[in-house]
Amino acid sequence: MTDTAPHAAEGGKQRNHDHKGHDKDKDKAKDKDGAKQVGKALRKAEHHIENLDKGPDDDIERRLERADASSKLLSSVWDESPSELLQFHPGDQLTDVDGGSTPGFPGNKAQGERFIAISSGEIVRYQQLLYANGTKGSPRRMLIVLQGMDASGKGGIVRHVFSQTDPMGIHYHGFGAPTKEEQAHDYLWRVRRELPKPGWISLFDRSHYEDIVMPHIYGTFPEDVWRARYDQVNEFEHELVDSGCTVIKIFLVITKDKQKEHFLTRLSDPTKHWKFDVSDLDARARWDDYMAAWQEVFEKTSAPEAPWYLVPADNRWYSRAVVSELLRTSLRDMGLSWPPLNCDADAMRRRLDEE
Repeated sequence: MTDTAPHAAEGGKQRNHDHKGHDKDKDKAKDKDGAKQVGKALRKAEHHIENLDKGPDDDIERRLERADASSKLLSSVWDESPSELLQFHPGDQLTDVDGGSTPGFPGNKAQGERFIAISSGEIVRYQQLLYANGTKGSPRRMLIVLQGMDASGKGGIVRHVFSQTDPMGIHYHGFGAPTKEEQAHDYLWRVRRELPKPGWISLFDRSHYEDIVMPHIYGTFPEDVWRARYDQVNEFEHELVDSGCTVIKIFLVITKDKQKEHFLTRLSDPTKHWKFDVSDLDARARWDDYMAAWQEVFEKTSAPEAPWYLVPADNRWYSRAVVSELLRTSLRDMGLSWPPLNCDADAMRRRLDEE
């Protein structure tokens, strides 16, 4: 009995060790299968896109159909659509989101970056379509709100996702502490000034939500004042959507450990000193307060027509891929076509021939 007990225990440990090893093998096989699946989907999408513009130049509707098909092929790299997987729903908790995860994307970093490059090219196509319609009187436009703790990668998203877009039609604005002029107006005054014009895409690095979160945490306004802003913001965004503006609100979820890593890099690299401010550490010291304040924001302002998306952001290639997917599919789903010529083409050709 005394001899068999230790052996039995060792056997149990060995079986447990074997089980863990088996799980790791299964995970590796799953990762390999996922990467293979993504690689195949990317190659298929690239091939389709290469042939997208082949054919008669005047076959506009057919070209748009092929563009739609190409975009859907590109979306097939995801196990589940980010618009469904990452959208905030009642009962969701910000603190439950794993900032280091990559939900819905079974591929690796290299494939994620390849996806971003391909998607960026297709975003250009839809951006030009949106802009063209805006010049002809369409009210369609888009507002993208980027929020997140310091060092969550908001600026990087703007640089990477919009790397191939035409500057004409893209408007970026970063919101800081209100100036004296802005303080003399209603808090939405400065926001309205930066809204997209017809056919344009505006990106807000921080936004009107700072005017709820900051007084919530620091008590700079009475509670009844900042709480009233929930309804005001909902009404403001509802009016935007009703007037033809698509609103996409993204919160980049970074872990505290990853933020610390980025802060240390900024302190060590002279070329990044400009990115660091002592106030960044003051905000970090109140991390839990920020999480609670943002949780309430999501609960009170995530609406079907203007939802919040909670995007894991420790892996920046992943968060950029998510934003690229959300942007491209939202543009595609507008269902726009190229505006028709508003004159007689044959008559215009004759005038040119007569010169």
